[in-house]
Amino acid sequence: MRKTAFVGAALVALALTLTACSATGANDAGSSPAATSQSSSSSSDSGSGTAATRTGTFSGLNDKKVAGTVTVDGSDIVLSGFSSDEGPDLHIYLTNGTDEAAVTAGTQVDAVAYDKASQTFTLKGVDAASFTDVVIHCDKAKAVFGAATLK
Repeated sequence: MRKTAFVGAALVALALTLTACSATGANDAGSSPAATSQSSSSSSDSGSGTAATRTGTFSGLNDKKVAGTVTVDGSDIVLSGFSSDEGPDLHIYLTNGTDEAAVTAGTQVDAVAYDKASQTFTLKGVDAASFTDVVIHCDKAKAVFGAATLK
């Protein structure tokens, strides 16, 4: 009897984990171990500071919707007109590619709000010039929602 209950609980936990980043998932504010803070204005200037301004347009990946533009200017990452499918643990990453391996090798910036059109992140000690992409990733389900290639 205990074995059956344990197996049932394990199956429910597995199902919840696999559907963690569905479009109907809850959005957890969660803590971010990132090197940045999310705000409308920034006061830190400890990023690379000499990098040229680069921009990109988000597109959805893996059957998820992500839209808007990203601008990387020195130590700031600015999202404009941003929207994303809802997910419980969405974060923004600087990467060199858009797959899971690139996210793992990239740098997590901060938690991102799926429903806030304008967001600014300040990089601290990160050289944004060494990355080619900005990725929106659901950390809980290890799923890429969308990305923008910086130009």
